[in-house]
Amino acid sequence: MQFSLTTYPYSSGRRVVMGQRFAAATSQPLATLAGMEMYWAGGNAVDAAIAMAITLTVVEPTSNGIGSDAFALVWDGKLRGLNASGRSPQALNLEQFAGLAQMPGLGWLSVTVPGAVSAWFALWQRWGELPFEQLFEPAIRYAEQGFPVSPETSRAWQSAESTFLPLAAPEFQPFKQVFFKSDRAPRAGEIWGSLAHAATLREIAATGGDSFYRGRLAERMIAFGSETGGRLAPADLAQHQADWVEPISVDYRDLKVWEIPPNGQGIAALMALNLLEGFELQHQPRESAQSFHWQIEAMKLAFADVYQHVSDADWMQVATRHLLSKSYSDRRRQQIGSQAIQATSDLPHGDTVYLATADQDLMVSFIQSNYEGFGSGILIPETGIALQNRGMGFSLQPDHPNCAAPQKRPFHTIIPGFLTQGDQPLGPFGVMGGHMQPQGHVQMVVNLCDYQLNPQAALDAPRWQVAERAGGRQLFVEQSLPRSVVLELMERGHQVEVLAEGRSFGKGQMILRQGAALVAASEPRADGLALAG
Repeated sequence: MQFSLTTYPYSSGRRVVMGQRFAAATSQPLATLAGMEMYWAGGNAVDAAIAMAITLTVVEPTSNGIGSDAFALVWDGKLRGLNASGRSPQALNLEQFAGLAQMPGLGWLSVTVPGAVSAWFALWQRWGELPFEQLFEPAIRYAEQGFPVSPETSRAWQSAESTFLPLAAPEFQPFKQVFFKSDRAPRAGEIWGSLAHAATLREIAATGGDSFYRGRLAERMIAFGSETGGRLAPADLAQHQADWVEPISVDYRDLKVWEIPPNGQGIAALMALNLLEGFELQHQPRESAQSFHWQIEAMKLAFADVYQHVSDADWMQVATRHLLSKSYSDRRRQQIGSQAIQATSDLPHGDTVYLATADQDLMVSFIQSNYEGFGSGILIPETGIALQNRGMGFSLQPDHPNCAAPQKRPFHTIIPGFLTQGDQPLGPFGVMGGHMQPQGHVQMVVNLCDYQLNPQAALDAPRWQVAERAGGRQLFVEQSLPRSVVLELMERGHQVEVLAEGRSFGKGQMILRQGAALVAASEPRADGLALAG
């Protein structure tokens, strides 16, 4: 793939960062520096990625934490996939949700086994070069000494006040004491830290994560759950493992686009790209209603299928290969005309952190998340372990393949992406942000492949977002999209809403190889930073 390193048609003011030996990008500068610290200490791209992921649990707690889930794609000459999402408790059953119209977002009923810790150790065990404990040093330092809260993290933290401060039940009080000291969120630039986080990270480091699933930390999770209505049992934690999986892909033009297979929603991006392959987007201006219309309609059809069929792979009734077949895409493409169609689905939302690293031998695409911001609101006292609310991804429809059930992985929004060309790696990319993620992946691939934008320009470009609101299909667009395009999309039947600054259209990172150079870029909509050496 060739793209111009000197052309920047959008006004973010950012430029790509280039190096030959190493590159890293995250949504928080201190986390990117943690990766560089590992590289300078003699570590590789995997060491750096793990250190960055661990650091993000401290410096960006509004999107992830020690109690997160995670997925990864790693290139080591071949692309490897890791699914470290957790399963529901053995004690979970559908009757526990009687009277509810949808899965709860707060409390123990939303909690599944947290898998991020298992991802860190599994990745290190296979590729790590530095001591496991060394990867925790930056995160522990920031947790013990504190760090200045970055602007976008502060914005998310303050918006969470209305959700968490009114909670009066006993299970939520430890969470509020840690994250909302003095009954408010920290403001940008204020120093925040947590000695409980530091102590827990030290214990995870010293035990290779064993304490988290089978030792003292596991016992504390179970004990607090027993006191406050939790359903996790010792066996739920002890039996958890991160699973190596075969990545899935489709060919789009001369690229191959890779995702993690279900239970993740990466298949939605691949299905949409299959549909788009039948249109000549490159013959339409990028900022044109026709180009946007084709992309939006393809995404709507992909979502409709994904939310009907995708679940824990062991429970799916339609095979992944059928959903990704070119013949199926050819049939579905016939539904795309000149006007907007209705293809409704129940679109989940949430917050996530994504990071990318690369060196001369390894490339890592990694994502971890608590889901809806801080997650469930459950924090294990004196540990800093804030548990995710990934159970929200389940359906409550008894006949749905994604229906809540014991020992089952829920539908997951978080998806790392990767690009190859021929048999060569181009590199990792990702766009975090709930159901925006596959939409962001599609837009990044189109920007790179059809419009030859460089990684930073691809991230800078105005975005759209298919969204569900008030029973009808809504289309959100950024303010920077030309008004003429907005008006034509409305004429085509799209219910367009132009969103003000600060509303999320995803936050991405990207590292691509061009010749001997590693070209890194970081999202202008976040506080992030890309570095290379």
